Amino acid sequence: MYPLLFRHVLARFDPETAHHLGMAVIRIAGLAPVAAVVRRLTRPAPELSVEALGRVFPSPFGVAAGFDKNAVGVRGLDALGFGHVEIGTVTAIPQEGNPKPRLFRLIADRAVINRMGFNNRGAEAAARRLARLRRSGAVVGANIGKSRVVDVSDATADYVTSARMLAPLSDYLAVNVSSPNTPGLRGLQAVATLSPLLRSVRDAAGSTPVLVKIAPDLPDDEIAAIARLAVDEGLAGIIATNTTISREGLVTEAAEVEAMGAGGLSGAPLKARALDVLRTVRGAVPDDFCVISVGGVETADDVQQRLDNGATLVQGYTAFLYRGPLWAREINRGLQRLRAN
Repeated sequence: MYPLLFRHVLARFDPETAHHLGMAVIRIAGLAPVAAVVRRLTRPAPELSVEALGRVFPSPFGVAAGFDKNAVGVRGLDALGFGHVEIGTVTAIPQEGNPKPRLFRLIADRAVINRMGFNNRGAEAAARRLARLRRSGAVVGANIGKSRVVDVSDATADYVTSARMLAPLSDYLAVNVSSPNTPGLRGLQAVATLSPLLRSVRDAAGSTPVLVKIAPDLPDDEIAAIARLAVDEGLAGIIATNTTISREGLVTEAAEVEAMGAGGLSGAPLKARALDVLRTVRGAVPDDFCVISVGGVETADDVQQRLDNGATLVQGYTAFLYRGPLWAREINRGLQRLRAN
């Protein structure tokens, strides 16, 4: 049913408009009477639960940052069977993001290019929503980034402002230094710059676990160096990876891709690199260090492959557009079958 709906209806809408329509349905799924019914169909089996970051995650599979930027769909996503929701990216200062159009589908590649630019309502608004979610039972991480109007030299103070507001209300905090859509942001991944930033955010977060989200476009030796730095700075984990600026290996016509312009590519084409980065990170950190794998995840087999290669948890986003609202249910049931065999 959903593939037909996508092909004949949703694919005709501007991608950002379609996302907002989908989020409206997700919010309805989170309303108490509706959520109770939905959960009967989607609740992960107890044997899928994972202990990590001081919490019990109902499933190893969750929603990556970018899908719910303002913490408006957490209850619905939780009801649909996702083991956790990472909101954001949230910035200390509210911002509109980049000019539209800024989201593009590559249907033949089951991929998306985005240059959203951290559009969000700001940390204060996100904090108010997170405060109302504390009794919902959903596991929620908050992904924080640099406000566009803040100079890179002042980035640490900007991140700390968000951390202080969101850490007490979140199950973990993710430091995003790897989006390609904020000028100068990826430069913060340099170890010399990243170390004091992570230390300051960790201190501001108090007892809330802090993770850092890295790009797939870094060389493997730099990825390993950041992984070791995260351990040395007392972080709780790493999220690997963000979107890529690479356009290699796409089926979509090159001219069409070029016309879409700059932005981060996510979806199926990122699968192989994301798996390689996971292996690099896991090889550089202790066994009990949390590693969340993101990028190119579509099926239960993909999720299990990440877990088998050392991921503690797995996240997805882009395939939601192509597989629909029962995607988490499909993943969770697939994981049950794989583990029963």
